[in-house]
Amino acid sequence: MGDLLGVAVLGAGHMGADHIRRLSHGVSGARVVSVADPDTDRAKQATGGIDGVLVYSEPQAALDAPGVEAVLVASPGAAHEEALLAAFARGLPVLCEKPLAPDAAGALRVVEAEARLGRRLAQVGFMRRYDAEYVRLKSLLDSGRLGRTLMLHCTHRNVSSPSHFTTDMLINSSVSHEIDAARWLLGQELTAVSVLRPRPSGNAPEDLIDPQFVVFETSGGALVDVEVFVNCGFGYQVRCEAVCEDGSARIGDGHSMVVTRAGTAYEEVAQDYLVRFADAYDREVRSWVDATRQGRVSGPSVWDGYAASAVAEAGVRALHEGVRQTVDLAPRPGLYGEDGNRPH
Repeated sequence: MGDLLGVAVLGAGHMGADHIRRLSHGVSGARVVSVADPDTDRAKQATGGIDGVLVYSEPQAALDAPGVEAVLVASPGAAHEEALLAAFARGLPVLCEKPLAPDAAGALRVVEAEARLGRRLAQVGFMRRYDAEYVRLKSLLDSGRLGRTLMLHCTHRNVSSPSHFTTDMLINSSVSHEIDAARWLLGQELTAVSVLRPRPSGNAPEDLIDPQFVVFETSGGALVDVEVFVNCGFGYQVRCEAVCEDGSARIGDGHSMVVTRAGTAYEEVAQDYLVRFADAYDREVRSWVDATRQGRVSGPSVWDGYAASAVAEAGVRALHEGVRQTVDLAPRPGLYGEDGNRPH
């Protein structure tokens, strides 16, 4: 491995372009050597000003480009399974944005493929595990100073949803972050899910059931509730409060600027997840680059990605059928240890 880790980036959309910028200008120890996107003009725009980057329309070509030592997958979720399996076939370590695959069956195929290799190659991009506030909350809960955690109250709000966003995506795209965060914070599996549907907001597109109220049960007897509202209209807000036997702790209130001007004061609210979690993405990618250069794999595993997909599928069933759904996970391969919830 050279002085700089050579990375192929698959996908040059909103997320991929941000990672290309991050690898090229925000994180030391790595360089982008190839990018693949069906829209090569978009890929060229994302790589403008970066010397020596090769642009392709096909992922396989980018993986086989000279100097590629690792892969960052930021393409649409439907392309993730194929990209991961191609990287595994080449022995390339991968950072894959969520979802691991569009459905639990595909995610399980990725788990089984990596298990057959006998070693970890992939990290899944659940970036909240790298957010400073989430890390502090995790440390506090693990310390036991507040006693056992009884409940997590979570809020997930977006300004507006893109045109392609569906009712199911409130759970399998948005709430998937809370699913992973809850498993990680509590060190427990989510075993059942119920979904309540208040009246839809008049600001939501027609036929989109928004907001939703999701309740998870855990293997340790805790409850996790999530208000997900993707057309709130005013900002991007993510909060989490842990209610424990001997106290509570809340995060998510401190990400705003207070502006005083002309006799008034107001707080700015982040409008985008790339703003709210910019530091978390930096920490995540920096950690991945450092570990990869040392020949290690850390962070959320493909098992974590599979578990999130399985829980989200149960959530979608609960949404449509209107009744509580249990979560059935496949047996965990030994590669991921007894506790697949914590970073490896």
